Amino acid sequence: IQLPVLYSLRNCPYAMRARLAIYASRQQVELRDLVLSNKPLELLQASPKGTVPVLVQADGKVIEQSLEVMLWALTLSDPDDHLDNADPQALDEMLALITVFDTEFKVCLEKYRCSKRYHEASLIEDREACETYLKGLEQRLTQHKYLISNSPSLVDLALLPFIRQFARVERQWYRQSPYPNLRDWLNSYLQSRMFSKVMTQHPLWLETGEGIVFSANDL
Repeated sequence: IQLPVLYSLRNCPYAMRARLAIYASRQQVELRDLVLSNKPLELLQASPKGTVPVLVQADGKVIEQSLEVMLWALTLSDPDDHLDNADPQALDEMLALITVFDTEFKVCLEKYRCSKRYHEASLIEDREACETYLKGLEQRLTQHKYLISNSPSLVDLALLPFIRQFARVERQWYRQSPYPNLRDWLNSYLQSRMFSKVMTQHPLWLETGEGIVFSANDL
């Protein structure tokens, strides 16, 4: 059987969220790990923009956006109901929250990461800009175990890689920050079997010529 091919970069948060959703969906893909300094011709032919993740389906159709890869996987199979199929409004609420983080929070996060890396004077100000968004998540997590309800959803998987990035900028500050629920939420994911599977280091596809069969089932 020809599997869909996922071009991925281990530490890219967008590729990470795609792998998380594929894991949660129990779908199988052929994972092709790469580094951005050496992009395979096959990737560029499928998607000239040359960023990851890119999913090439068995029929040749290409999905180029991480959120669309997530929706593709969970629409095919959603054993843990990450899309909350019983509630017709749920997906709209999820997508709206993800959009805010993908557009607004991501900009603040990049500024914060840069100000830490280059020892900018604006570090605290940049961190506080990120916190505007984190306060909303902390508030949500006082009401239920996950960001939308007491069950994991698309939002949890989509935001996880970016909250992880935030937590790593100033680790000491983060450990004492006023976001205990967010810390617990993040830790429960980081310590999960799913996350360790999603973050497994594989040989680079260009070096071996062999893709890795990736799914939740081959554990």
